[in-house]
Amino acid sequence: MNGSAPRTLAREEARAPFEDWLAQELRRFEARAGVELPAPDRAPQRLHEAIRYAALGGGKRVRPLLVYAAGEYVPASSAAAVLDSAAMAVEFVHVYSLIHDDLPCMDDDVLRRGRPTVHVAFDEATAMLAGDALQAEAFRVLADAPASAEVRAQLMRELAHAIGTEGMCGGQAIDLDSTGKSLDLDQLETMHRKKTGALLLASVRMGAIAAGVDQAALGALDRYGRAIGLAFQIVDDVLDVEGTADVLGKTAGKDAQKNKPTYVSVLGLAPARERAERLRREALATLDEIDAAHVRTLRLRQLADFIVLRSH
Repeated sequence: MNGSAPRTLAREEARAPFEDWLAQELRRFEARAGVELPAPDRAPQRLHEAIRYAALGGGKRVRPLLVYAAGEYVPASSAAAVLDSAAMAVEFVHVYSLIHDDLPCMDDDVLRRGRPTVHVAFDEATAMLAGDALQAEAFRVLADAPASAEVRAQLMRELAHAIGTEGMCGGQAIDLDSTGKSLDLDQLETMHRKKTGALLLASVRMGAIAAGVDQAALGALDRYGRAIGLAFQIVDDVLDVEGTADVLGKTAGKDAQKNKPTYVSVLGLAPARERAERLRREALATLDEIDAAHVRTLRLRQLADFIVLRSH
């Protein structure tokens, strides 16, 4: 980072409370996604209504927030539009995965983000198509991103690797095959690094790539993303046991009902929480390597706390 102006800007922004930053970035994402997604009055209207119902229906938006936070390592307003594209892409893919995950052929769930799932609110075929279309929309926004061809290709490559058979889809396949079976800790971790961790890691990496982070910093951010991606899943497993549908916005206790292996079933509740906390500390330690002053990585640090210490 060259010159005093960007560094000063970063320090000024760092003074804003996390809650204010969170609200600002969520508004930013919702506004951009609302414009980018097909309008509900465009044909085919029912499909577009289902897409918007799923993608604009709330949620923590952890993945786009990670994109924005990683992008702040190099505070440059010129990267803002590219970061928006990356944020939309990772969230559109995440939402498509939730739509498909809730289908009768997968988890057969009826509640998501405090509302009926897409196949319940619309129908199963429309839900399938909405998920398919959101995956396509994700790559479209990256292809149209206001960046060089090299950066666009890098972003699309990151996302493709994160959601293919070595990432999210592969992890989901292992998850489905593991129902009613016992997994050891290494097997469980492999599954979740693919199913959940890969897209969270990609969110960090894509934010860094969009902002032009150098390779040395990207290596540390990569380790941060791996740690926090796994911690997110461990906390999800804990909350599935401890939470309620009203708080979680989705069906609670479904892992135990379906006899799925989780960090709680393999480790126990307290050790699972301890493991998530160790991963949080590991994630923060990697950021110390590239930002001892805790300024350029402040939001990534706060998101690590947000992810591991959350109650829903």
